[in-house]
Amino acid sequence: MFSHIMVGADDVEKAKVFYDAILGALGHKPGVMDDKGRCFYFTREGIFSISKPIDGKAASHGNGSTIGFTAADPEAADKWHAAGLAHGGTTCEDPPGVREGVKGDLYLAYLRDPSGNKICALHRMG
Repeated sequence: MFSHIMVGADDVEKAKVFYDAILGALGHKPGVMDDKGRCFYFTREGIFSISKPIDGKAASHGNGSTIGFTAADPEAADKWHAAGLAHGGTTCEDPPGVREGVKGDLYLAYLRDPSGNKICALHRMG
């Protein structure tokens, strides 16, 4: 359904360190920088990227927005969460754990990245 997701960051290098850590905890390779100073994480399912805002204004998070990353199991989600906290992220929402979803139980872990974007690791239980 999604081709790519791009988040804004005032310091792309700092954001890359954070995302290399949390996405690495989920088994993804480090991001690749392009000649415009943007960072890309390429997968078969789509692309996640980081960029300074094109309009030159400060990066800001979308109020009410969440970007979710698939975790293979609850342990991977916990490693993702721990890597995020160790690399400048802050916890938000409830602590990592099982929540009841519309189509079954979910294991969720939430963070805010260093730019304030709300992100989540999600594992569908059962």
